[in-house]
Amino acid sequence: MPINFLESARLAIKTLIANKLRAFLTMVGISIGVGAVIALLAIGVGVQRYIAEQFTSAGTNLVGVTPGRAQRGGPPGGFGNQTVLTVNDYKAIAATVPHLANTAAEFSAIGNFVYEGATTQVQVNGALPSFAELRNWPTELGRFIDEADNGGRSRVVVLGATAAKDLFPEEDPLDKVVKINNVPFRVIGVMQSKGSSFLGDQDAVAFVPLATAQERLFQRQAQSRTGERAVSAIYLQVTSEQDRPAMEVALRDVLRERHKLKEGDEDDFTITSQTQLLDTFGQVTGALTIFLGAIAAISLLVGGIGIMNIMLVSVTERTREIGLRKAIGAKSRVILGQFLTEAIVLSLVGGVIGIVIGSAIALAIGTFTDFKPVVQPQAIALAVGFSMAVGLFFGIYPARRASLLNPIDALRYE
Repeated sequence: MPINFLESARLAIKTLIANKLRAFLTMVGISIGVGAVIALLAIGVGVQRYIAEQFTSAGTNLVGVTPGRAQRGGPPGGFGNQTVLTVNDYKAIAATVPHLANTAAEFSAIGNFVYEGATTQVQVNGALPSFAELRNWPTELGRFIDEADNGGRSRVVVLGATAAKDLFPEEDPLDKVVKINNVPFRVIGVMQSKGSSFLGDQDAVAFVPLATAQERLFQRQAQSRTGERAVSAIYLQVTSEQDRPAMEVALRDVLRERHKLKEGDEDDFTITSQTQLLDTFGQVTGALTIFLGAIAAISLLVGGIGIMNIMLVSVTERTREIGLRKAIGAKSRVILGQFLTEAIVLSLVGGVIGIVIGSAIALAIGTFTDFKPVVQPQAIALAVGFSMAVGLFFGIYPARRASLLNPIDALRYE
């Protein structure tokens, strides 16, 4: 009594339809497991892409240098360390380090802003004119700082979108005079909005000329122990990712020589590349996605156990049917294939429902988050394959038990 797979599938579906409630309850576990895996993988991919976009929006092929050696479990050291980065460090780097397409330096501190009745507190970045181009950050209104502003220590300021909104909710900010730490500054521009990132609101910032910040606004904070003007960070744009290793070697040599570090001394500065940060975040989010996906997969195993239990009950209830089929010539492998097909169909239908549920959850999450979950075809294929594997694995024992029934004993079963 030969029977092909399509016929087995037809009979399996017919049997499941005849036991709708039992089939539904059995599929719930598989659906929840697959849905959770799909949603979590989609969220993980969405977060990874969001982080990559955030880094790309800040510029390409960037390397940052900050004062102090990198601390385990924390950010690089700052001015509390014995050494700082200075304007002369920046000039030496810009003049001697190869493979640089652009360079910039900044000095950052918190400033209190006042305009008539409005007040706000944001980070003030003393910046060079090259900063906006290097960080891929154009102005929405007016202009950015130029060489004349920096050379003349001009009291001009370019506001971030958040700072502009806080101080000028209904006015045009251009040419208005605001006070920063009680020092008057003329607004010459407003930056385009970059929005929020995993580091916070990128628009809660303002830019003044670097020399102005160091000599007219934050004189004490910007004074190094050697009397040189300090900078908070130096930003370098490499000509290409392939040139980055050679550039970093030259950069390290220049700073170690300027800081009079001997062989064996640790660096008193930290070099961080955009690529390294992106790789680190990618590894963290990737590991977290796999971990959460593994937890979600546990519900798939629970669903698989449910399938095995239901199939065992089905074998018991259909003992006489099995005995009758074997008595009229059905071979054990046919019975085995029939029950295996039922288990696989049950698991596969549950998996398809889970894919729909998981995709819907991922899309819903994307409507109220900054990142957009991405349901990849690979994840769907994985879910379908895993569902079939669960049905096959947990269906083997009940199917084998059914195929080994003695037809005489089965016909006598009450």
